[in-house]
Amino acid sequence: MAGRDLRALFSTNDRSLAAAEAFTNRQTQWELVAAALGEHLRHTAGPGFDAEDLEAPRNNVLVFHGVGGIGKTTLSRKLEAALTGADERPAQWGEPAWSGKRIRPVRIDLARSAGTSFETVVLTIRAALAELGRPLPAFDIALRRYWEARHPGESLEEHLRRGGLAGRFGKAMPQQMQSALADVAQALLLPGSVGTAVGTVAGSLTRALRERRQTVRALAGCAHLADLLEAEPDLEALSFYPHLLAWELARLPADKRVCPVILLDTFEDTGDRTHRDLERLLQRLVWLMPNCFFVVTGRSRLQWADGALQGQLDYTGPAAWPGLTPPAAVPEPRTAGTPRIPGRQALVGDFSPEDCDDHLARRLTRDGAPLIGEDIRRVVTGRSHGLPLYLDLSVMRFLEIRRTRTPQPADFDHDFPALIARTLSDLTADERHVLRSVALLDAFDLSLATAAAGLPHEAPALRLIERPFVRENAFGLWPYHLHGLIRSTVRDADDQADDRWSTHDWEQAARRALAALGEQFAARAGRDRMLLAGCLRQGLALARDFRLDLGWLTDAAWAYVSDSVWEPITPPARNNPGNGMETAADALVEMLSALARRQHEHRERTADRLTAVAGTGLLPPELHEMAVYYLAKAQRDLGRTEPSRRGMRLVADGGGRLAPAARRGLAHLARLAGDFPTALAAAETLGWPGRRNRVLGDVWWVQGDMARAADAYEAARTEAEQHGIAGERATAQAQRAFVLAFTDPGRADDELDLAQQLLTGLDLRATTLTTGIAALVRDAGTDLDVEDRARLLRTDIDVAGLTSADTALDLALCFHHAVRDNRPALAATIARLRERAHTGDYAYYADITHYMAALPLPAPSPAQWLDGEEETRTRWRTLVTNRRNHLSTGLS
Repeated sequence: MAGRDLRALFSTNDRSLAAAEAFTNRQTQWELVAAALGEHLRHTAGPGFDAEDLEAPRNNVLVFHGVGGIGKTTLSRKLEAALTGADERPAQWGEPAWSGKRIRPVRIDLARSAGTSFETVVLTIRAALAELGRPLPAFDIALRRYWEARHPGESLEEHLRRGGLAGRFGKAMPQQMQSALADVAQALLLPGSVGTAVGTVAGSLTRALRERRQTVRALAGCAHLADLLEAEPDLEALSFYPHLLAWELARLPADKRVCPVILLDTFEDTGDRTHRDLERLLQRLVWLMPNCFFVVTGRSRLQWADGALQGQLDYTGPAAWPGLTPPAAVPEPRTAGTPRIPGRQALVGDFSPEDCDDHLARRLTRDGAPLIGEDIRRVVTGRSHGLPLYLDLSVMRFLEIRRTRTPQPADFDHDFPALIARTLSDLTADERHVLRSVALLDAFDLSLATAAAGLPHEAPALRLIERPFVRENAFGLWPYHLHGLIRSTVRDADDQADDRWSTHDWEQAARRALAALGEQFAARAGRDRMLLAGCLRQGLALARDFRLDLGWLTDAAWAYVSDSVWEPITPPARNNPGNGMETAADALVEMLSALARRQHEHRERTADRLTAVAGTGLLPPELHEMAVYYLAKAQRDLGRTEPSRRGMRLVADGGGRLAPAARRGLAHLARLAGDFPTALAAAETLGWPGRRNRVLGDVWWVQGDMARAADAYEAARTEAEQHGIAGERATAQAQRAFVLAFTDPGRADDELDLAQQLLTGLDLRATTLTTGIAALVRDAGTDLDVEDRARLLRTDIDVAGLTSADTALDLALCFHHAVRDNRPALAATIARLRERAHTGDYAYYADITHYMAALPLPAPSPAQWLDGEEETRTRWRTLVTNRRNHLSTGLS
């Protein structure tokens, strides 16, 4: 059951308010505990188990690790309650398979604020076992000897009372220890006054064990009892006494048998990576009590399976702790005869959005209804990234604001500096420096983190990536990234730490990070498209947010557009956007975003965005040329011929990197106007940079010369393959499939399959539409839903705003209607083509439809056909008659 949230209750005078510590379901973690504990119980009940075995591998520990504030302590407390009794276990957790077993949970808080020492840990475990109602002689005598040696004159009973253990577990433990002492003294026939002196009893017992006397045969089975009683009773000896406790538990009669489940919380406070004194003692305790089960909660994974820690800890390496070995980045395949040991270290993950909302709704209520409204809960949930501590801090902020006014959703678009303090609390100075540096990055690797921090060695970064707020994706371009809330808080919250960064510090780190990204880009320039996109995305964000010079981003932008792939690279919007574009980086971000988004936006929107970019004058000349060129392309797609021609002419005359492409654009404009001789002459001069063969194919297919056009497109595809330009290769193949669809439907199937294959992983909207139109041409004259498919395709074309695709679709429909000799449908499509041709572009498409249907032209054709009008008419009419013959042959 949820307890009372005292902080919330004492933050308001509203006595009608109900504040509860809401525990949001952690069923996955409970299932891990239930399964691991069940396995442990089966193992310890087996005939081969020996509690005194000091060499067997240990699998009696389960670790839950996670960022500060994720709810580990709450989970530890809930596990303790659920293991204590079924009535405290959430109903959805279900009943475990071992529910009939006797379990004794003991939760120990290792937080520095609790002041827990190793001595306290040992006393707590023994006090919890007092419920057995019997002494544990081997352990009790050793512990009593230690106590009197280390705390002379101090009453153990009084110590337990002051420390709260007597109130928590009862007062039976001291009496049980005294009873053990008396029983041994009696067995040794010691006088009464002597029998109360633990030193004398221990000495006599040791001699009796060495002499193998029958009087102490009950304790003789503990092989190391005499050794421990002879050892100096100091902290080191105390750390071995748990072996005696394990032995005593193992020899309990069946009706008294119990399995202690010891929950060690806040394990990170036991020390750091260089001072492991308390951790060493606790590890020894876990090792020496193999019949007990331990649940550890802390910020970091236990490193006990790391053999490099040999010397700092007693028991290290994967052979000792098989369940604690770090998971492989890519899991190894399971092989016969090698069973996989389940991992015993689990990350406590973030709450789901539904869990966050449920948590907030149940934290503060009035008359059973949530006090925090749904709109505020939605904002807090979105900002929290699922971190429970953020939810709790937001609840307190809600109550604070509510004292003076009604809280609004905007009040919770807020960062909490307390999260920074929690995150930085156990990091070294170098680790904090690296943390702030990588907060600038979406993702990073060790070299990038080290370079961004400006450190000469990777050790701090290596330590940082072991922290639970650093997440790992082994398949990512860069494998590491910060927890979303931790990253945003470190970057944006009001940092009050002593070593907080100034604005200049952040800018210098951003410069280092940008330079490091540039080095990674340059090292693999032209060979790794994913790295290019990743470097651009992160580099653009840094340059934009910190107003940095473009530097290598200029070359990266050119590399990005050269492949015509158009994967999304726009960085996330900055938290405090300025007034539009103010720097070259702002303009570059907007331009590349417009180019990538044009595959998903109407060309009108693309043209507007590029017009705004070009109008700022912020870009250096060579990148300004890019904006002008792609603006001219968008204008051509929209049918705005004259502005497009002016832009293409400007870029072509400038002689820059896009001059060949601009000359290609001028050739396209000549073709659209029907000036085919000019288009052909221009195409012959273009070469590979201007995509000569593709432009030749574009000129020849409208002449009806599909064979020559197909050869030109094949040559264009081959050139693109040789130059490694994936987008151009896919575009040329799609055009080849389109023209062959007119002449050979069977062959067009294979060509379309290849085009679809080449489009995989690319974002080329116009080319994808071309393949759709090609499929219609392939099926022209059939009953394969050509017109219905055309209607769906036109919807996509209208959304994209592509005039060229719209006219090509109408041409495909005219071919279909001409083959079927559907004169009314043909007339309607021709009328639509003529209406679109009022600008002068694509006017010859209507002429082509007349040629297909053997209809006279209403007026002389304005087009300058390369082989004359009659030859062109014959070619197009032959395509129709050949298709009719093909279909009739297939039917017969």
